[in-house]
Amino acid sequence: MRRALAFQTVRRFGEDRRMALHLVAVVLAAGVGLSLALLGAGGSILAVPLLVYVARMDAHRAIAISLAIVGGTSAVGAFLHHRHGRVRLRAALGFSLCGLAGAYGGARLSHLVPERILLLAFAALMLVVGAAMLRPAPEALEPHAPAGLAALLAAGLGVGFMTGFLGVGGGFLIVPALTLLVRLPIHEAVATSLVVIAANCLAGLAGQWQQGGLHLLEAGPYLAASAAGAAAGTRLAGRFAAATIRRGFALAVIVLGIAIGVSQIAG
Repeated sequence: MRRALAFQTVRRFGEDRRMALHLVAVVLAAGVGLSLALLGAGGSILAVPLLVYVARMDAHRAIAISLAIVGGTSAVGAFLHHRHGRVRLRAALGFSLCGLAGAYGGARLSHLVPERILLLAFAALMLVVGAAMLRPAPEALEPHAPAGLAALLAAGLGVGFMTGFLGVGGGFLIVPALTLLVRLPIHEAVATSLVVIAANCLAGLAGQWQQGGLHLLEAGPYLAASAAGAAAGTRLAGRFAAATIRRGFALAVIVLGIAIGVSQIAG
């Protein structure tokens, strides 16, 4: 009798702990939307570690849910930015064409890769992203001649593949590409990138659906919190120095990437 009571107590404690972790993860998901609205990037870089290390999901499941969270949040943010006249739909459509195919293929391929390799690849990507974001913002770089159509399509394909494979939106590449290749002002590039991210995530979700790795109902609370963060970030856009936000975010991403890499190597 005592043994059964102790077992039930331990089980109830474990369930309460999992519920508490999920609630914490949902609250923290607001930061995903905030990052997307302010920077046009960084949502997935936060979402996947949040789901793996706070909500305790496996990597494949976290990547699938991350696509739903980031895609839905990006769509909300793009709509809100569009109301302020910042979105350039023609540029978004052109960049998304190859991204859709890349995202679908990347999502299909990700299920063939072991979880540990996925997380190590994600950690490496975080270090690259953090280092890239510590560099001057695109508008501060020296101007050069616009790139050709082939370079733009290749960039779209590569970003789309990473979206499906690692569950990342790729805004950290889309924003500089739109600024340097399409020559959009930085605020328009940030807003337009959200359209591209939403389209790529939709294609990635289609690939996850084919592999049976889609958990849309689980994504609901995280998506709601992230959308609220995006709404707040859209209102705050332009009120803070972009360089300060980028630098702080970059340092946080680098520290988190090192922590994930060390945990996977040590484990």
